[in-house]
Amino acid sequence: MPSHRAPLALGALGAVAALVLAAGCTDSAPDVVASRAPTLPTMPTPTSTAVPAAAPGVSKVEVVATGLRVPWGTAFLPDGSALVTERDSGRVLRVVPGTGRASVTEAGRITEVDGGGEGGLLGIAASPGYAQDQTLFVYYTTREDNRVARWKLGGRPEPIVTGIPISGIHNGGRLAFGPDGYLYATTGDASQRGNSQDLGSLGGKILRMTPEGRPAPGNPFGTLVWSYGHRNVQGIAWDAGGHLWATEFGQNTWDEVNRIEPGKNYGWPVVEGAAGDKRFVDPVAAWHTAEASCSGAGIVGDVLVAACLKGERLWLLPIGADGTLHGSPVAALTGEYGRLRDAHPAPDGSLWVLTSNHDGRGDPGPDDDRILRITLGRV
Repeated sequence: MPSHRAPLALGALGAVAALVLAAGCTDSAPDVVASRAPTLPTMPTPTSTAVPAAAPGVSKVEVVATGLRVPWGTAFLPDGSALVTERDSGRVLRVVPGTGRASVTEAGRITEVDGGGEGGLLGIAASPGYAQDQTLFVYYTTREDNRVARWKLGGRPEPIVTGIPISGIHNGGRLAFGPDGYLYATTGDASQRGNSQDLGSLGGKILRMTPEGRPAPGNPFGTLVWSYGHRNVQGIAWDAGGHLWATEFGQNTWDEVNRIEPGKNYGWPVVEGAAGDKRFVDPVAAWHTAEASCSGAGIVGDVLVAACLKGERLWLLPIGADGTLHGSPVAALTGEYGRLRDAHPAPDGSLWVLTSNHDGRGDPGPDDDRILRITLGRV
């Protein structure tokens, strides 16, 4: 586990947070510059003609399902049901919302999964043409590697990308189709820092691929690599302007939210946080690790939601279609539901949040793990 430091003062928040996920490790890093948090925008000062925008907040929380074990990823299907992965068991659960609690049944199991450490059955995404092709994509750990596979319920997975580095920690694992129709996958450095800066390695990257696992047209290096210099990205989401955002675990000082651009270098392991170095892209927001350790990311309207493990909260970031922050991040649900793993927009405009209290680092209650349905508002 990483060492955690008390938050520093910053802007209207009064405390700067740094995004270091609980998945961080304790390795010392003499070659890493633990730098500074980016300067976040503050809310406008009221005048006789200007009123500050209302801050985002949580207006309602409902429990959709209980009794899960380390749920990790979510994919909604055209019929309104969802598929949810369990990291350690390799199970894929079908969750059918209804009046009261949802119906939860096992829809399938990936038997090739090796669920040790932070690896296992991780991300899941439904094909954009799922109604016609019934195809899913899963990211999982085997004894040899992390991999991405095509899969149909009841069948065996068909690997399309293999050889992603594995370790007991830092396996990445999020899958999502972008607005461009291509599949994106996040990978970790697999506790080998050199992977992140090595363009020949699939570790410490965000990958962009066709549904067949080939480099997508327009990739900056002609390979699967879309961006690099990442430590361990586990959350990605797109805003209304088509900009890609990502949550990233830091090491001992800063956890990050980054806006991702193709071919750009995000600094790990040379820097952690904002370096002000033109070789690297600085984070848009950063928090101290005890306040964050954010795994999942989802965007509802103009709010980016980061679901945090160690920080046991949601960070709500108001963003614009121009790809910038439009106000200060707001913490919500702090300490109320324990460790929060995923934040996934639902078809009805709500957000499904998965808890992760059975992952070996939490304090599970009798109903854990849970799926929460979050309705956002303005406060």
